[in-house]
Amino acid sequence: MSSTMTNQFVPDYAVPPGESLLDTIEALGMSQAELAERTGRPKKTINEIIKGKAPITPETALQLERVLGVPARFWNNLENNYRETLARIAEQERLQAHVTWLDEIPVKALVKLGWIRPFKDKVQQLQEVLNYFGVASPESWREMWLGAEVDYRKSPVFASEPGAVSAWLRRGELSARGIVCKPFDAGKFRAALSEIRRLTMESPEIFQSEVKRLCAEAGVAVVFVPELPQMRASGATWWLTPTKAVIQLSLRYKSDDHLWFSFFHEAGHILLHGKKDFFIEDNSKNDKEQEANGFAAETLLPAKRLRPFVQSTRLSKKAIENFAAEIGIAPGILVGRLQHDGYLPHTHCNDLKRRLRWAA
Repeated sequence: MSSTMTNQFVPDYAVPPGESLLDTIEALGMSQAELAERTGRPKKTINEIIKGKAPITPETALQLERVLGVPARFWNNLENNYRETLARIAEQERLQAHVTWLDEIPVKALVKLGWIRPFKDKVQQLQEVLNYFGVASPESWREMWLGAEVDYRKSPVFASEPGAVSAWLRRGELSARGIVCKPFDAGKFRAALSEIRRLTMESPEIFQSEVKRLCAEAGVAVVFVPELPQMRASGATWWLTPTKAVIQLSLRYKSDDHLWFSFFHEAGHILLHGKKDFFIEDNSKNDKEQEANGFAAETLLPAKRLRPFVQSTRLSKKAIENFAAEIGIAPGILVGRLQHDGYLPHTHCNDLKRRLRWAA
């Protein structure tokens, strides 16, 4: 049996501490009336405590300690556990009416990725998903993720897939919180991008950790988060704190040209746009997205270098490899740019692109 199995038993009943109190005084041969006299409490109060109608207050717990010789913390713990259990039962009854909300969230995918635990009971599964999002109820989730004041809900991809995209973004948020970053420094970040551009020629085993390190030194947490089914977002950018930015990337297109363009696109948002903005890359054509596209394109392949190449060179595979090596960039990125700009058919030279996949 696996040592990581989860105990999924949650009691659907609560035992009032008065039952233990009754057992204790009966064992001592003491009546409720005598207990009331010894503690200075009304008989009615003692009877209501025993029946679970009145709580054991900290003051009463101290009096019971003196009269019965049972520590006050015992009675306090019984009372606290009883009230907590009552609250959980009430919450379960309330949440039972909201289990259909789970249909909006890709629960099976989150379980498969190990982001949440599976539960057979629908209410328990609902509670697990709420814990994942860090909210108390589906209403709180809707207010936080779908509220009119949040920028990212304006994105077409978020509007069509809020459950999947919010789950993906939440994973990025949790991962980013665990990355220690220095306060953001725009100059350091620009310098880091120059080094990262050279890393495009390296394998994922090398560039992934280096990208994270270089960006963290400049105040940017970079997180790689697997895409979820039906999700069409390949990147996102936002500010976790006023001094810590986040770049979140998926491998939606599974090739290095798309990954690196997405990275530098998100980096452009950080350097060009405000800290209150929240961007999800979804091929939108608004001004800020176009500015980020321009930043990524110019950083990866400056027009003053690319233009002479395409005007004076026959675009063979060898010529592409040589020019990519000359300007210090992965050949797959050059192929992607030439295809995007219409200089090269989308069917040509795709073997120069590095295919990427998540490690098992």
